[in-house]
Amino acid sequence: MRNNFCGGSDLENKALIIVDVQKAFDDQKWGERNNPNAEENISKILEMWREKNGQVIYIKHMSDNPNSVFYPEHKGFEIKDIVEPKEEDTIITKKVNSSFIGTNLEELLIQNSITTVVITGLTTPHCVSTTTRMSGNLGFNTYLVSDATAAFGMTDHHNQYYNPDTIHDISLATLHDEFATILSTEQLIKDMSEILVQ
Repeated sequence: MRNNFCGGSDLENKALIIVDVQKAFDDQKWGERNNPNAEENISKILEMWREKNGQVIYIKHMSDNPNSVFYPEHKGFEIKDIVEPKEEDTIITKKVNSSFIGTNLEELLIQNSITTVVITGLTTPHCVSTTTRMSGNLGFNTYLVSDATAAFGMTDHHNQYYNPDTIHDISLATLHDEFATILSTEQLIKDMSEILVQ
């Protein structure tokens, strides 16, 4: 079930979800990445969201493996400075790809009467995609911001390499119109402006 994002007059029933924008993804081990402006775009959305007193939910990935860049005692576990949380923001820690599995995210959204979520973060084919799919399946009005996420290149089971843009674009294509509405940062900002001038 999906409603028009422009249907409301404020952000009362909407939440911005920022998935895994952590310093771990600055590690060179991930290889080449597309959309270098993803974090900047998330920051723009976040700034406007805060101005309108919208609810912000951060998701952090955590590994129990001391050798992982996502291990809590490593710097990689930290959220990137460009989207630094504020004291009033909610931070949820997860251990799998989905932000809904093993967390209280769904309960939190329901308790706060959130019906629409705007998803941003890292990376497109993994935690962002999985979270988006579950959000849509659970009945939330789900928006994914295409240039506020990014992908790394990947090699498949035939040892064929796919560049980051291909991974990113195909990941978005598998979500579009079935699990979420895909839109750009510019489109989101425009739609939010239309909401808030009513």
